[in-house]
Amino acid sequence: MKLRSLERELEKLLPLDTPDARLEQYRTPPSVAARLLFHACMRGDIVDRRVCDLGCGSGILSCGAALLGASEVRGVDIDPRSIEVALNNVERIGKVIQFLVADVGDERVFKGYTCDTVVMNPPFGAQRRHADRPFIDRALAIGNMIYGVFNTGSLSFVQAYIGNRAIIEEVVRGKFTLPRTFAFHTHERKEIEVEILCLKRR
Repeated sequence: MKLRSLERELEKLLPLDTPDARLEQYRTPPSVAARLLFHACMRGDIVDRRVCDLGCGSGILSCGAALLGASEVRGVDIDPRSIEVALNNVERIGKVIQFLVADVGDERVFKGYTCDTVVMNPPFGAQRRHADRPFIDRALAIGNMIYGVFNTGSLSFVQAYIGNRAIIEEVVRGKFTLPRTFAFHTHERKEIEVEILCLKRR
């Protein structure tokens, strides 16, 4: 599947109707999701690989991984409403994905679980400082390769935070277009520069 074809398929998926600002539930733009997944695919980290989507939301990264030929996909999100939308979306694409309502910090949920590749668009920490840290920790605990969307300028923080646990192999830059979603937003649309970081666990 080509990049543009993947993006078109992801554009058909349903977003969350009533996002929660506290959870930073911004829809991952199909263009960003497609770029992350296609890049991971070109590096050999999606096809026939076990993929976990941390903070899966409406399941856009999970569905994309399944469409690209992942052998197994698991999506995890703390919000039951998000999982309902994700289940609806997976029915639309006709694939099998396991979705779980759980906190990424819950050790019991992930006990004994490993995967080949983690994909994620963690909270940027706008509402709760360091909200992305549990996602980074869990990703490094379960996956060999990690692809995550981070706010531009986060590279030095991520490098310092992961320490010797992983190396950042690549940085892919993109734009995250945010429509006016919450009452405190002052613009109808805002473009945020983002970085897709590719991490390899040591």
